[in-house]
Amino acid sequence: MLAAEVPMNIIGFAITLGAGISAGFGGIGPGIGSGMVGDYACQATAAKPRLDALILRTMLIGQAVSQSTAIYALIIGLLLLFVI
Repeated sequence: MLAAEVPMNIIGFAITLGAGISAGFGGIGPGIGSGMVGDYACQATAAKPRLDALILRTMLIGQAVSQSTAIYALIIGLLLLFVI
């Protein structure tokens, strides 16, 4: 094995590992947040069924906002894999 090949293998491994960690850990928080929004929406709908349309709309907006950070983490992971 040539000495010039070893650093490139280590760099490739580090890039792949960093992309996986970025996408993986970047999805944990938004997943928990989205689940909590759904939980509270179900509780609110059970408490006041006549406001179900308003609760559903608010829930979808809350989930979209919380999932935006997961999309950013996925983009960073893809940039690490295919651009760098």
